[in-house]
Amino acid sequence: MTFDLRHLLSVSVISAAMAMPALAQETTTSPDAAASEATEAAETEMVDDLVLGEESAPLTIYEYASFTCPHCATFHQESFPKLKEEYIDTGLVRFIQRDVYFDQVGLWAGALARCDESKFYPISGMLLDEQSEWLGAANGEELVASLRRIGAKAGLTSEQVDTCWEDETRIRNLVATYQQNATEDKIEGTPTFVIGGELVQNQPWADMKAIIDDKLAEAEENAAPAE
Repeated sequence: MTFDLRHLLSVSVISAAMAMPALAQETTTSPDAAASEATEAAETEMVDDLVLGEESAPLTIYEYASFTCPHCATFHQESFPKLKEEYIDTGLVRFIQRDVYFDQVGLWAGALARCDESKFYPISGMLLDEQSEWLGAANGEELVASLRRIGAKAGLTSEQVDTCWEDETRIRNLVATYQQNATEDKIEGTPTFVIGGELVQNQPWADMKAIIDDKLAEAEENAAPAE
């Protein structure tokens, strides 16, 4: 799945997302609304990255992922367990997932995952593992119920989920953070990775593993004291 940065979610779309569980839709922004959006944008704050693994790891990997992207789900199910076991859990890689919001549904899912930041990666994992199930909802009501069930499995109450979905300031901050990061890193689709500062497209695990090993070797070489 790819996207065009000219069509990133606007604050008007954010408002629509919080108002109803619908898929992304075309919107027309009036001059007054545009001015209001500019004011709100100036008041946004960047949301902190959430790190999985050791802060002292010699290599950092960023994954840009969308909860509604099937290729992201495939990566999570097939390659991520190997990445975690071989590199994250062993202290070699510091991993950071950065959400991409293609549509309102993905934004709802992202807000749910960020509802309790200590549970971000477990909730993210469930959203990607069960993507075909909750995205297969017949209507908005069924979709919301499915997302609530995922939140409940992670220990979130219905009231907590409602609070997260209704926090418009937080939603604006999430989207502003996504927009800035994706623009700076020149992200054009998901999943896309930044491995040791290098932009890497999604590829088979064996090829990605080779890149990771090369970057770790570079990091080790750079960290070695000069003779």
